[in-house]
Amino acid sequence: MFTRRRRRTVQEGPYWKQRGWQMSAGFLAAVVVLAGIVALTSGGDDGAGHTEAAASGGPPTGGTLTSDGRPPGCHTDEAPGNTVPATAPHDVSWRAIGVVRVPVSAAAGPTVTDRAPWWCFAHTPVGSVLAAQVITSQMSEAHWRTVADRQLVPGRGRDRFVFHRSTVGSTGTERRPDSASVSSYAGFAVTRYDGKDSTVDLLIKSSQGYAATSIDLRWSGGDWKVVPSGDGSLHSPVRSVQNANGYVVWGGTRA
Repeated sequence: MFTRRRRRTVQEGPYWKQRGWQMSAGFLAAVVVLAGIVALTSGGDDGAGHTEAAASGGPPTGGTLTSDGRPPGCHTDEAPGNTVPATAPHDVSWRAIGVVRVPVSAAAGPTVTDRAPWWCFAHTPVGSVLAAQVITSQMSEAHWRTVADRQLVPGRGRDRFVFHRSTVGSTGTERRPDSASVSSYAGFAVTRYDGKDSTVDLLIKSSQGYAATSIDLRWSGGDWKVVPSGDGSLHSPVRSVQNANGYVVWGGTRA
């Protein structure tokens, strides 16, 4: 039932001009133009707007797990099981990562947010939804490399992401977007989930309308990690959508 996946295409030309790369390094910290042009990533290392200090904390890349298979200090509510949600969780609050506001749930995570990166998500479909938004949004901040090391699945895709992200500053394209132009998370759909792997469609809203993109995640080392594609993209090409039909829409106030 939940087997639909979005094909990730390999695009030609310099990586910093490719739509997929421009969106990967903190894609909601940029303008989404539904005509098909994606604004340039902020990419700076100043960490502006982020109150957490970059640290070596975060999910361990290896080592001993507790009896419930989680890293020490990580506790979430797995009671919902593998049921794909039909409504947004009720305990969500919205917190800032740079210019982006992300949903945070006391039950589903991230429950460790006292240092960067934010981590510890529930081993549930909702946990994977929150991880998709939080992990990618941290990629525009100063601690992006720690996030990549600890919250991306190792392999060629991660290596290419790190290489490309490291050179963004040399392209002359970095900038903080105008607050009026920044897109926001509007909803989600879990299109694939088997407990080990999850594919999450994220609905994005801007002044131009709606757009969507898909992110693959894997349960690894007791937490959700994003699975980059072979070219280093963290998500599928952004596509325009007419409305929010088929998505679970976030409720509440994004304060």
